[in-house]
This record gives sequence, structure tokens and C-alpha cells, in this order.
Amino acid sequence: MSLIDNKKAVFDYHILETIEAGMVLHGYEVKSLREGQGSLKGARVVARGGEAYLVGATIPAWQVANAPKSYDPERTRKLLLNSKEISRIAAAEGEKGLTIIPISVYNRKTNLKLEIAIARGKKREDKREAIKKRDTEREIRRSLKTK
Repeated sequence: MSLIDNKKAVFDYHILETIEAGMVLHGYEVKSLREGQGSLKGARVVARGGEAYLVGATIPAWQVANAPKSYDPERTRKLLLNSKEISRIAAAEGEKGLTIIPISVYNRKTNLKLEIAIARGKKREDKREAIKKRDTEREIRRSLKTK
């Protein structure tokens, strides 16, 4: 069960490959994520200096009054990946048309994990096609439900 989803990611991108990553977080960020607070909208993953980072994700402090005054909810967070996965991300980042996006945050036993994907952006026609497909499936479900 995921705690936070990036719903627009599946609509805006063709997912080519997914990778599971750990995150370096503060305790009040972990509590906030477990409560379902936070957003992956507009976030991306970058590889710099042999390490991977989550950029643009918003994770508010669990209790704002108890958070440090200098806390930035959109700070860059380090991702925990092995060297082979980091090199794969760096190669995909350098390839034209590919981007690395976060898909969801979820629990794996007692740890929080981030599912990231190497993805290619969809064209406008592909998005229209997805909308049509979703609408026809909805109509089919409605008709079966009323019978």
C-alpha cells in the first residue's frame, strides 16, 4: 500500500523501468509521510557525483511547531541506491528524451521506500488516447453495474 502517489506520472510518462530506493529523512519527515502528507508532484531524481538525489518533492514537517526554524519542506533528499543503479540512472539522465521521476512512497516492513522510474514523456496524442480508453472502460463498468 503506498502512502503517497504521483498520479500524474503515469498519465504524463511511459514508464520504462522502475527502481526501489531508500531515502535519507529526518524523523519528523518520516512521521509526516506515514500520515500521508507530502507531494511528489513536479519532483524528479538527479544523479550528481556518484549519488542520487530527490529534487522538488514537498514533505512538510509532522508538527510544524516542533520542527526546526530552518526546515525547508522542499529540500534535496539523498537516495540510497547501489552503484549499479546509480550508474543506470545517470546513463538514463544523459539520454535524450528520458527522465527519472518518483512514482510513490510506501512502507517496506519498517522502512520507507521510494519507487522511481526511468520514463519517456508522452505526446499529446498519447494522452488523448489514454483519456478515451479510461472513459470507455468507465462506461463499460457502469453498464455492467446497472444490469
